[in-house]
Amino acid sequence: MSSKLYPDAQHALAGLTADGITVMSGGFGLCGIPENLITALRDSGAKNLTIIGNNVGCDEHGMWLVLANNQIRKVLASYVGENKILESRYMNGEIEIEFNPQGTLAERIRAGGAGIPAFFTRTGYGTAVAEGKETRQFNGEWHVMETGLTADIALIKAWKGDAAGNLVYRKTARNFNPMMATAGRVTVAEVEELVPVGSFDPDHIHTPGIFVQRLFVGQNYTKHIERRTTRARESN
Repeated sequence: MSSKLYPDAQHALAGLTADGITVMSGGFGLCGIPENLITALRDSGAKNLTIIGNNVGCDEHGMWLVLANNQIRKVLASYVGENKILESRYMNGEIEIEFNPQGTLAERIRAGGAGIPAFFTRTGYGTAVAEGKETRQFNGEWHVMETGLTADIALIKAWKGDAAGNLVYRKTARNFNPMMATAGRVTVAEVEELVPVGSFDPDHIHTPGIFVQRLFVGQNYTKHIERRTTRARESN
């Protein structure tokens, strides 16, 4: 069996990117995002991309780099604040956004990874989210049908991984990454630390290696804070 290990993000994405593909990118805000893979996606030059993720980064950080390079045609996201370019291009009709309630987006990705083509949820019924979608009543409550999501490539960030592709995420970074890892035709993971196969307690593995086709050790993480909020010290 060929090795899943690659020397860097550029090599890990080689042969996978092309115009018009759909890309899932893990992370919540700027927490747990695949920084190296996002930069490599930008450098690939692939255009007319559909991006699935909680958000599209913020100015100068995250998926904003790909957006600013005019590579994105459509976005499926839950939160689109903190991104002035996205706002401007959406308002000018230059980019399409499919808005999703956050829990619905997470479940659409999980469903796609589980092979579930669609499901019903109460969230969004009676709002613009439900426009054009099938609705059905269950137990006296109206629900909206949402479809599962998959992607040509899933870009994942993990804390630790081994050569078999088993992954462990750290704290809040365990957000959209685990479910996206199951929903990509090819899943590429960047890890902060590579450990020997067998180091993980099987019960502690978050993403089994069967879902990961390529991985590498990332470099030069900035882990930028999207919006820093502090509380003034109390005077004595």
